[in-house]
Amino acid sequence: MSTAQHTAPRTQAAPEPQAERAPSPLGVLLEPIRGRVRAAVALQGLAGALGLVPLICLAEAAAALLADGPTDIVPVWTLVAVALAGAVAALAAGTASTLVGHLADNDMQLSVRRALARRLDRVPLGWFSGRGSGRVKKALHDDIEDVHSLVAHTLPDLASVVTVPVVALAYLALVDWRLTLVAVLPVLAGVLLFARAMAGSMGKMAEYAEAMGAVNTAAVEFVDGIQVVKHFGGHRRAHERFTRAADAFADFFVSWSRATTPVTVASFLVLSAPTVTVTVVAAGAGFAALGWSEPVSVVAFALLAPALCAPMNVIGSRVQQIQAARAAAGRVRDLLDTPSLPEGSGRVPRGARVVFDGVRFAYPSQDGAGEGGEVLRGVDLVLEPGTVTALVGPSGAGKTTLATLPARFADVTAGSVTVGGADVRDIPPRELYSTVGFVFQDVRLLRETVADNIAMGRPGATRAEVEAAARAARVAERIEALPRGYDSVVGEDADLSGGEAQRVCIARALLADTPVLVLDEATAAVDPVSEAAIQDALSELARGRTVLVIAHRLSTVAGADLIAVMDEGRVVERGTHGELLARGGRYAALWRAQHGDARDGAAPEWDTSGGDARDGAGPDGDARDEPGEDQ
Repeated sequence: MSTAQHTAPRTQAAPEPQAERAPSPLGVLLEPIRGRVRAAVALQGLAGALGLVPLICLAEAAAALLADGPTDIVPVWTLVAVALAGAVAALAAGTASTLVGHLADNDMQLSVRRALARRLDRVPLGWFSGRGSGRVKKALHDDIEDVHSLVAHTLPDLASVVTVPVVALAYLALVDWRLTLVAVLPVLAGVLLFARAMAGSMGKMAEYAEAMGAVNTAAVEFVDGIQVVKHFGGHRRAHERFTRAADAFADFFVSWSRATTPVTVASFLVLSAPTVTVTVVAAGAGFAALGWSEPVSVVAFALLAPALCAPMNVIGSRVQQIQAARAAAGRVRDLLDTPSLPEGSGRVPRGARVVFDGVRFAYPSQDGAGEGGEVLRGVDLVLEPGTVTALVGPSGAGKTTLATLPARFADVTAGSVTVGGADVRDIPPRELYSTVGFVFQDVRLLRETVADNIAMGRPGATRAEVEAAARAARVAERIEALPRGYDSVVGEDADLSGGEAQRVCIARALLADTPVLVLDEATAAVDPVSEAAIQDALSELARGRTVLVIAHRLSTVAGADLIAVMDEGRVVERGTHGELLARGGRYAALWRAQHGDARDGAAPEWDTSGGDARDGAGPDGDARDEPGEDQ
């Protein structure tokens, strides 16, 4: 088959000219709710200004009561009424701001999470293997939570930070401009100290987010793998990555805190209410003694001068929250911009014949620019319908990479992969995954009922169909022994062993009933009893299908219809077990390494028509591939 029609890169639309200044990621996330955010900010600013009305009324009442001559009580009671009205109005405006801000934030979170779910649903499946689940969790939860804090709390609070000092300053300037200048001095000193403390904080926040992401990723990996590493006595080494990440974060945070804490504390002291009050009262007493100010003016400054500085004490944390939200929005935007698989022309597979035609593949480079080293180098291979084809070879030969291409975990760099005569790049995802199924070593069960986990293979399947799949997968008896049977929840009252979980995955694949099936050594990490049960289930699963199986133990696939030996990204040998042994080449050498001689003893048979394919107990001379090692 010619590869000419597939080797040329597919045409892409010409990029549109970039605008002079691209909108910020945070601005893009907030655009749909910008109007409501502005309303929340305005309402909170109004609440802050109205909150000063009782203090202003109290200062005016004090001036009226301390004035020379008879006191007219009516204006005083009027001021009391205005003070009460101002307090109620401030409360109402603040409540309205909170309600509007949180409703807008809820809509933003819902739309962003839906957009992220849609994007992650369209990215190549291979994309997930190269990213720690901690990073994805951070974007989906932690980063959106940072943006929530900005919308619902930080921006409205900043409105108060601005309006309260402005209103207080305007009133005090009308009362006494000399004392107003004195009251402003602590504000200026505090702002200068705070600016010094915040110097370079943008870069530090980026380092903070990176270090926290490393801790999240290491923690998830540590918890996920703790059972295996403790079983093999590697628990001391297993936690080293987590402790290194935690220590690195602690060292960074302590260093940052030591550099900023003294200046930050000094700014808080200068801007504290006692410092400001003592300053203006002392200055007012001195000015009154000199005849520069009226003694009653001291009351207004004692009440309102702290309002000039009190909001400044929270501006530091609010600025940090803005910076954190900007960085978080950037990470969310990066996730939303993850390239998705191009939609194909809508071709439908006709049959279950799989053809690898001149396949070349290279993973993206680590920096994301261009491609890394080539993993597959011109692979030609045909999987005939109803047959079992085994991929064998040393670790790093490219077996896993090649096996994932029919399911379009990634697109080939050159050449093509066709299923049923249709290029996988032209097959709609739903149609492709109803044609190509896979069962890998890495078992994934959701925190749902056992029945729901099996029914993922065919949503809408009846309970009878789910139970039939479980029986075929040799796991029905174990499920029925659970506290609630098929309604038991994985991780709660369904405590399944590795082999049992693997058979649940096989039941899922049986229910999906795909004509093409990819198996990645499903028995590599289980005990002999579980291995026998899984082999029985796999025999049932492989019946009548086009099967591609990755084999590390050659004895498990000695009865395959075709064995393809891979090395350094190429198929270097192919044939049946007997043919390859007789040839005395690479396969024969691998067999001798595992079995001690090249004799074909009692090779197990893969039965794709209804027989039993149980592997005896061949020695395991080949170490299990680590995830992604063939990549």
